[in-house]
Amino acid sequence: MHNGKVEICGVNTAKLKVLSGEEKNALLRRAKEGDQKAREELINGNLKLVLSVIKRFSSRGENPDDLFQIGCIGLIKAIDNFDISLNVQFSTYAVPMIIGELRRFLRDNNVIRVSRSLRDLAYKSLGAKEALAAKLDREPTVEEIAKELNVPKEEIVNALDAIVDPISLYDPVFSENGDSVYVMDQISDTKNTDENWLQKIAISEAIKNLSDRERSIIELRFFEGKTQMEVAQEIHISQAQVSRLEKGALLRIKKQI
Repeated sequence: MHNGKVEICGVNTAKLKVLSGEEKNALLRRAKEGDQKAREELINGNLKLVLSVIKRFSSRGENPDDLFQIGCIGLIKAIDNFDISLNVQFSTYAVPMIIGELRRFLRDNNVIRVSRSLRDLAYKSLGAKEALAAKLDREPTVEEIAKELNVPKEEIVNALDAIVDPISLYDPVFSENGDSVYVMDQISDTKNTDENWLQKIAISEAIKNLSDRERSIIELRFFEGKTQMEVAQEIHISQAQVSRLEKGALLRIKKQI
């Protein structure tokens, strides 16, 4: 922002030109005939369209300049591939092209690499989902999407999971009076319930020194593998209280060891 002007990639967005329908159609015809000046005017005259589309992706944490440049690539592809003989507005054709280019960029720029075939299946699934939702007037099931694409539903589920943004185990999901509950606090320990790993590190005596409520929480959490939410429901307190009591009990156990 400089002197009241919003700039992106060095472009003053307040001064972007907006083409009328007649101007756009005339420029499209000239561009199709190989007129490079008309093509350039079309690009400059549709930059506001690119800006309106990238706003949808502003929450992804990407650099706006990067998104704008990728959106412009989608715009150029739309101009070069648009069929002027069709009775379709240019923006109707260009917006999905710009969105598609942005989605490819975000997908390929993800820190977790997903195979191309899996990504392609995921986006086919999303397309089928939208088409079925419009047709059925409701959200389609995984089975219906799988049937539409003639693909096993397990592959659909795996593909859609692969393009979901990962979350951290330390992301807070709930807070109460300064006590936060994190994603990791809601995960059950089902692997170690039979191993009683607490006993293996010789802390049974330390557990005996806890209060009844703390001891109950430790046993339910680590011996029975229950989540903090399940423990909270069983002993009739909030999950935030369970989290605080659990952390305090573990800290005292560590000190005694």
